[in-house]
Amino acid sequence: MTSNPDAGQPAWTLTSVADYLGAGSETVGKIGGLVATGISQDSRQVLPGDIYAALPGSEHHGGEFVAEAAARGAIAVISDRPTEILPTLVVGDPRKMLGPLASWLHRDPSSKLDMYGVTGTNGKTSTAFMLEAGLRAAGLRTGLVSGVCIRGPEGSRRARRTTPEAGELQTTLAGFVRDRVDGVAMEVSSHGLAQHRIVGTYFRVAAFTNLSRDHLDFHRTMKEYFETKAMLFTEKLCGAAVVGIDDAYGRALAARISVPSLTVSSSGRGADVCATDIQATRNGTVFTVRHGQWTKRVRLRLLGIHQVDNALTAIASLRLGGVDVATAVEGIEELGAVPGRLERVDRGQDYLAFVDYVHNSSGQRRLFPYLRSLTANRLIVVVGATGGRDPGKRKPLGRNAGKFADVVIVTDEGPFHDDAFQLRDDVAAGAREAMHAEVVVVPDRGEALEIAVSKAKKGDTILVAGRGNDRVMNYGGVEVPFGDREELERAVTDRG
Repeated sequence: MTSNPDAGQPAWTLTSVADYLGAGSETVGKIGGLVATGISQDSRQVLPGDIYAALPGSEHHGGEFVAEAAARGAIAVISDRPTEILPTLVVGDPRKMLGPLASWLHRDPSSKLDMYGVTGTNGKTSTAFMLEAGLRAAGLRTGLVSGVCIRGPEGSRRARRTTPEAGELQTTLAGFVRDRVDGVAMEVSSHGLAQHRIVGTYFRVAAFTNLSRDHLDFHRTMKEYFETKAMLFTEKLCGAAVVGIDDAYGRALAARISVPSLTVSSSGRGADVCATDIQATRNGTVFTVRHGQWTKRVRLRLLGIHQVDNALTAIASLRLGGVDVATAVEGIEELGAVPGRLERVDRGQDYLAFVDYVHNSSGQRRLFPYLRSLTANRLIVVVGATGGRDPGKRKPLGRNAGKFADVVIVTDEGPFHDDAFQLRDDVAAGAREAMHAEVVVVPDRGEALEIAVSKAKKGDTILVAGRGNDRVMNYGGVEVPFGDREELERAVTDRG
C-alpha cells in the first residue's frame, strides 16, 4: 500500500489488487506503477484513479463503456473479458469479487461500525429511519443508507437505488468511519443481495420484516426471492438477527438461522418481542411493546398500523445490539415523517390527502383498512403500475384498490419500455373486477391528481399510491421530473 495525502483515501498498487484477486496470470496490459484509489462500475461516475468494473448486464456489457471510463480517469478495468483501452484484471465473476475488493481497498470499514441491516418486501425504509432515530437518541453518531437518501454527519445525498453498488457502498462506509460514525442503519434489497453488493459488509444485527409477492421480474419465483433474502442471515454477514414471524416466510427463516435472534410479531403470535393494545388514529400510532418482563408504551407520530411492525423490528434490533432501548424509543417516537411513506398533505382542506409508496398487494391490504378507519365518506385512490416489473402484480394492484376505495383513478407511474396503455388497462381491469368503485383512467399523472382533488369533498380521503418519494418517471428511457407530494400539494392549493 502507498501513502496518499487525501484524507484517508485508499491507495493500493494495481499489482497488489491483482494479487488479491488472484488475477496475476490473467492480467492484460502493464500494471506496474499504477495506483488505485477506488472502484466504480458506472462509467459516468468514474473518478481519477478508479478501477472501472466492466460487468455483464441484461442489455449491455460494461466493456462497451471503457473508453468513457478511461476519459474520466480510470486507470484499469476489472472484467470477465479483456480490453485494449486499459490494463485489465480478468476474473471469472467480477461482480462477485467487487464487494470484498472494495471493502479491502477501504480497510474493511464495516468492521469499525455498528451496522444494522433491514431486508424484506415492505417496511425497509421506515425501519431504517427508525433505527437511525433510535441510535441518534441513544447518543450515537449515525449514518443512514436507504432507498430515499444516504446521509451522515457531513451531509446527505439522494439515493440512486435501495442498496448502493459495491464500490459506492464501501466508499460511503469508509466516509462514515472518517466522520467518526458509530452506528449505521441500512436497507438491504434483494437485488443488492443477489448481485453480491453487500459481500464484504458485516452487520451487527440484520432484520427481516416480511415477504410477499414482489420483484418476480427479477427473481422469477417466490422461493428464489426468499432464498435471496435468507442469504443475509448467515454468520459470514451478520452477528445477530431479528425476524418478523407474522408471515410464513418469516417463520421459515426463524426456524433455520443459526445466529442469535429475536422474533417479533404484532398479530398475537408467540414471538420474543410483541405488540399489544394497538391504536392507530389520524394523529399517530400507539402500542405496548413486550419482551419478557420488559414492557413499554410506545407513541409513534408516524401514521398507520403497519408502522407497529416496523417499530417492533427497530426496537428489537436495537435491544439485541446492546443499545439503551428506553432512550432509543424516545428517538423513534419523535420521528415525524419518513419521505414518501404515508406523508400527509395538509393545506387546511376539509378532506385528508396522503402520498404513499405502497406498490404491492400485501402493502395495500395493510394500508387500505387503516385509511378506511380515518375516512368519514369516500376513499379516493390514485394508482398505477410501474413498467419493467412483474406483470402479475398489475391486476391485483387494481383489484385491491377497487375493493377498498370508492373512486379509483388509474394513471401512469412510469412505464419505462413497457406499453403505457397496457399497464393502465391491466390495473383498471383489476379495479373493475372488484365491482365496487368508480374507475377512471387518466394517463397524465398530474391531471389524475387534479381530478382526485376536484372530486374530494368534506370527510373524504385521497391516497396517491405507488411512487412515494420518487422524483422522476421514466418513459422509454427518458426521465421526466415528477414528485407526487409536490404535485398533490399544488393541486390542493390551487383548488383552494
